[in-house]
Amino acid sequence: MSTEEIAQALKLTAQLMELHEENPFKIKSIANAAYRLDKTDIVLEGKSLTELEKIEGIGKGIAAKINELLITGALKELREMVEKTPIGVIDMLRVKGVGPKKVGQLWRELEIESVGELLYACNENRLITLKGFGAKTQEAIKKQIEFFQSNIGKFHYASVEKFACELVDCLKKKYKTELVSLTGEMRRKCEVVTKIEILIASDRGVSVDEIENRFGIAIQLITCSVSDFYSKLFLTTGAAAHFEKLTSSSISIQEIEGWHAGSEAEIFKALNLPFIEPEVREGMNEVVLATENKIPTLIELADLRGILHNHSTYSDGMNTLKDMAEYCKELGYEYLGICDHSQSAFYAEGLKIERVLEQHQEISELNKKLFPFKIFKGIESDILNDGSLDYPEDVLKTFDFIVASVHSNLKMNKEKATERLITAIENPYTTILGHPTGRLLLSRPGYPIDHKKVIDACAANGVVIELNAHPYRLDIDWRWIPYCMEKGVKVAINPDAHEKQGYHDMYFGTCVARKGMLTKEMCFNTLPLSEIGAYFTNRKGK
Repeated sequence: MSTEEIAQALKLTAQLMELHEENPFKIKSIANAAYRLDKTDIVLEGKSLTELEKIEGIGKGIAAKINELLITGALKELREMVEKTPIGVIDMLRVKGVGPKKVGQLWRELEIESVGELLYACNENRLITLKGFGAKTQEAIKKQIEFFQSNIGKFHYASVEKFACELVDCLKKKYKTELVSLTGEMRRKCEVVTKIEILIASDRGVSVDEIENRFGIAIQLITCSVSDFYSKLFLTTGAAAHFEKLTSSSISIQEIEGWHAGSEAEIFKALNLPFIEPEVREGMNEVVLATENKIPTLIELADLRGILHNHSTYSDGMNTLKDMAEYCKELGYEYLGICDHSQSAFYAEGLKIERVLEQHQEISELNKKLFPFKIFKGIESDILNDGSLDYPEDVLKTFDFIVASVHSNLKMNKEKATERLITAIENPYTTILGHPTGRLLLSRPGYPIDHKKVIDACAANGVVIELNAHPYRLDIDWRWIPYCMEKGVKVAINPDAHEKQGYHDMYFGTCVARKGMLTKEMCFNTLPLSEIGAYFTNRKGK
């Protein structure tokens, strides 16, 4: 089992224990372990019970459960609770804002046993009479159910990419051809996908029936002749909006069907256009730019020189500061920004002032040992409800840079959210605006903001905007990157890593940065160590 699957199993265990009103201390212990594991990509498979017990935040009891999951693929305690809980009630636990206690209350008092029944009850105003509910709660639950239902059949690109590539490799071997490619949403590397489309040049019937589809995602195999492969790849890659805007005086899109091209570049040449990268074929402004020969050179993962916004065991990370720094250096990066949570983030063990000073001392010592690699002293400061940052000025000025992010009171209207962010942006100590909308793809839509006003404020105050590279966030949305560049606002691709393996999420951040046509020049952390260090120093000086 993967770490993600184990984290989900532990989370469900804690939820069902709370639903069935079991020991609260045991519930908290399991829930905390699930939270920590869900924040990381630490590999649990192959670890012994003794090794599991040594992991930060994992005690003997939790280690035994993880060991059971690794060995048997199941957890007896979880199975027993699932057997005595209606499947529809378990589904209700996935609806945001309806925790185990509320689900239990709905189940026992209103005999609601499915998400569909819950939505119907909301429409009939049956929740407003329940203790602890009310009209606002009922409306919030209704909206969350509608959001939940609209995302059924959708998947994070990151969660299925490896599986999709395995399918491609399998088909290449099985049918003895290199003319196999992902196409459609997967080839465009959309942040959320609904199916895996694979194009294969074969005159035989093809299938992947023998491969276990562990995700339940739809798989569509498209076949064509060898001579038609590139024309078919071209026609199946782009979004419908891309083809609506793609016109040529010399050849129509319809004519390309069955055209014996030797490459996609040959097709674009026939259309009198430069090659357009698959990621950007979304029907935004890529066709206009291509027509004017203004398609920029897109950023590459190799362009990134450092990794900013990361967490360690000082707050809710899984690895020590030393381990995080050494692995970052091992990956070939020049610098690391450590940004543990600030003091108001009590749920994430945010740093009290004395812990900030302790961390700064350790950073100074590590910088001597790891030279020329550099650790910058950062913090992910909570943006408080009034837009202020989460420390007094005498503490704020001790950091090299500050990522300002919203983590609490997320239920804001557009005006309040925009005002709150702009107040933080105007704070002279804010360097980077972290995950601007707070969204969690397929889980939480994020608070509404006026993107133009926020980006304009960043431009006016010299603040960088984060593209949070965690595949569940990818926030700022790539569709706003062109406006950032237009206004001269640089974008920092940050993994928000809570353990070492989280650094590899930089890849997914780069994928969507390319969709937004981000260039190397407009990405903040493509700056070499000397330049980014000077930038931090000059900004503090002002």
